[in-house]
Amino acid sequence: MLSVAVVGAGYWGPNLIRNFAASPDWDLRAVVDRDVGRAGRVVGAMPGVRVTSSLTELLDADEVDAVAVATPAATHEALVVEALGAGLHVLVEKPLAHDIEAGARMVELAEQRGLALMTDHTYCYTPAVRKLRELVEGGDLGEILFIDSVRINLGLVQPDVDVFWDLAPHDLSILDYILPGGLRPDAVSAHGADPLQAGKACVGYLSLPLVTGAMANVHVNWLSPTKIRHMVVAGSRRTVVWDDLNPQQRLSVYDRGVDLVQQAVDATDRRVAMVSYRLGDMWAPALPEVEPLAEMVREFAACIREGRPGATDGAAGLRVLRTLTAAQWSLAHGGATVPMSAAAPARGLAPVTTAATAAPTTTAATAAPTTTAATVPAAQPEGAR
Repeated sequence: MLSVAVVGAGYWGPNLIRNFAASPDWDLRAVVDRDVGRAGRVVGAMPGVRVTSSLTELLDADEVDAVAVATPAATHEALVVEALGAGLHVLVEKPLAHDIEAGARMVELAEQRGLALMTDHTYCYTPAVRKLRELVEGGDLGEILFIDSVRINLGLVQPDVDVFWDLAPHDLSILDYILPGGLRPDAVSAHGADPLQAGKACVGYLSLPLVTGAMANVHVNWLSPTKIRHMVVAGSRRTVVWDDLNPQQRLSVYDRGVDLVQQAVDATDRRVAMVSYRLGDMWAPALPEVEPLAEMVREFAACIREGRPGATDGAAGLRVLRTLTAAQWSLAHGGATVPMSAAAPARGLAPVTTAATAAPTTTAATAAPTTTAATVPAAQPEGAR
């Protein structure tokens, strides 16, 4: 059994604490948070779990094999680097870091030390997303033509990040998980609006032309009175519709689509497109009922024991972070298309925005605050999942 400490007892930390405590693969030894009272309330009567405000103190005691970090993104690098430096494996909440350079340093250090660095992309451990990946990998959908994803709800408007950094990591991590080779867009374009004058984008649209020629679009929104979690993955053979809010039928597979046949019609080899429509059956795969976080902590233990990358390893988190950083650059430049080969989005940008720097309808990146690892900052709430 591996031993673990959870760093952060705010919004997401209690979920990690509960799942690590219940897992047969893990022995939860400690919870670290600046607010030790809150951490104590979360731990409650769990036997053998101590509470401390200092990660350094915990690492000096040399009593755990791994840490799980569930604190604000701006604090991730300092905490993760300290844990990796002490020889511990690390699970870190999304997004991997506050900027691409910090994320790259974390991934590089984990590789150098031969340690597991895994990103908590929770949706990738749901039965629906795992089945979706299976359908894509197995060729059931054929060639991917387009992906449309919608993640909208009322709130929570975050104090330190815009709607892209709050909600889009979920959709981007799913795309990274289901697409062969991960999320590798040719370019990124982002448009946002701030109708509340909150100083950050509250409504956002993200366009990602993929290297395969397919197009992915992501819509995120804090201002919708209705909650929607919906994704369409259309292939040349079949199309899958994922409705995460429909527990009776989360996945629907449609044998419907458009076929294009080209025929030469004369000696000059002119071509005319013959369009035909397929109107086949729909079927809904049976999916098991499992808790995604339980699957995630099991995968974290497995990748450590087997010495392999996790299903959502640091590299996956870095691909998502790179896309978000390019989106932030695009947003700050009026929705300009950002080639992913460009160096500009990869340097010096942070997702934190302020009212002083954000335009009424777009946001500009500003420097993220730094933190020391000696005392863990109190965890802040994160956006609606």
